[in-house]
Amino acid sequence: MPELDMLLETYVVPWGINLGLALVILIGGRWISGLLGKVLKRVLERTRLDQMLVRFILSIVSVLLTLVVVVASLGQLGVDTTSLIALVGAAGLAIGLALQDSLKNFAAGVLLIFFRPFKEGDFVEVAGVSGIAESITIFNTVMRTGDNREVIVPNGAIYSDTITNYNRRPTRRVDMVFGISYDDDLRKAKTILMEIVKADPRVLPEPEPVVAVSALADSSVNFIVRPWVNTPDYWPTYWDITEKVKLRFDEEGISIPYPQMDVHLKREAE
Repeated sequence: MPELDMLLETYVVPWGINLGLALVILIGGRWISGLLGKVLKRVLERTRLDQMLVRFILSIVSVLLTLVVVVASLGQLGVDTTSLIALVGAAGLAIGLALQDSLKNFAAGVLLIFFRPFKEGDFVEVAGVSGIAESITIFNTVMRTGDNREVIVPNGAIYSDTITNYNRRPTRRVDMVFGISYDDDLRKAKTILMEIVKADPRVLPEPEPVVAVSALADSSVNFIVRPWVNTPDYWPTYWDITEKVKLRFDEEGISIPYPQMDVHLKREAE
């Protein structure tokens, strides 16, 4: 049957060969993609990157390799891959415009995980929120405030604003201000403040603590007291020294004035 032979030679055999080659490309491509993924995973793990970032990179690479394999397989079958790629690009653009805020948070999350301006467990101030960073995900960061509230902050807001990390440095300076009355002995008060600071075992000898007159205010003479401590000791030292200064000033007869206003009344003749 010449018609059948022609049909086989013209359509069935070429399509069968192309289909077989497409399957080989698809199966072989997937196998090669998996192998490349394993190699890339080992390389990334040696760089000591965050595991979340490693998983993200691997997933992106896996999707791209799969897309290349599928396009190559369809091309073997005679499909116009140029139009397909253009269609995928247009769809990606439309999705990107619809999800631009989410993509902004996504990009910021990748940068936060990669550059690590802070890590989980650090006390930070980001986007107007102060607290402990409990978890950093691709889209947002979960914060726990001092009064045990959970605040979820979008990563885009974090990366576009100032980030203050209170745990990054091993030491911190404790800044305190104490005021005394103009009638009190200035030198005596300064000596007492220095004694209190140097007697605290948490205060570091270097840099040397500073006690100095900072301002002649409306109602008081103000001292700045600036000792250096290890970062975990910041608040306990601040609270303890503040309490000790008040008790010691009371013992020594040094007053801590409060704002006052003198009002003079003038009586006019009737």
